[in-house]
Amino acid sequence: MEAKMGKFFDSVGNFFTGGDQIPWCDSDIVAGCEREVAEAEKGSSDKLKSECIMRLSWALVHSKRAEDVQRGIAMLEASLGGSSSPLQVREKLYLLAVGYFRSGDYSRSRQLVERCLEIAPDWRQALTLKKAIEDKITKDGVIGIGIAATAVGLVAGGIAAALSSRKK
Repeated sequence: MEAKMGKFFDSVGNFFTGGDQIPWCDSDIVAGCEREVAEAEKGSSDKLKSECIMRLSWALVHSKRAEDVQRGIAMLEASLGGSSSPLQVREKLYLLAVGYFRSGDYSRSRQLVERCLEIAPDWRQALTLKKAIEDKITKDGVIGIGIAATAVGLVAGGIAAALSSRKK
């Protein structure tokens, strides 16, 4: 019983705090990845450069800074056309979905994660992201309904108050 209550309170807490299972990345990691890319540009193999760019893209879309997330999205979109293997496409689509999730574009994020799941239907990371997106959309919908209901209540209360003051 205690475990069920704990799960309930955790889910309520996550609902109000917006908690999700997607990791965050700090600016130190982003800076390290940028240095790694700069070093790889100095004559490393194309494969190493590509790996460094993917790590930087990962760090950017997982960053807490909105401008980093946008930069990561732009890098991934630019490189998506050059992806040859389904695994690379899947990884880039997933990272794009994370980036759009972080930037608040949940419908675009959901489209991209669905494309990931077409390539790899049992991929746990994509399934976790899909659930986080759906939870966020549900939460935003509930909050929107609450705001609308409050507005309707205030208007109805105002009309009722006006009518009752006229009758006096």
